[in-house]
Amino acid sequence: MPGSVRAGPGACPTLVPMDYIAALTPSAVMAVAFTALIVTIVRSQGGANKAKEDAAVDAAYAQAEAATAEGEARV
Repeated sequence: MPGSVRAGPGACPTLVPMDYIAALTPSAVMAVAFTALIVTIVRSQGGANKAKEDAAVDAAYAQAEAATAEGEARV
């Protein structure tokens, strides 16, 4: 029965094998999810998307510089 404790050799309490599975499952799921996240991040770097990302960043910088220059010109 999950969550129960049995008396082991020498009357030492031991966990039921199901408790080990229940204890390790969240850690295993998080490890798999974290690995998938890292793989996704690494795969999305560079390649065909790199040019699009660089262009978007350059456009944002140009827009910010233009807004700054316009604000300074008004003063």
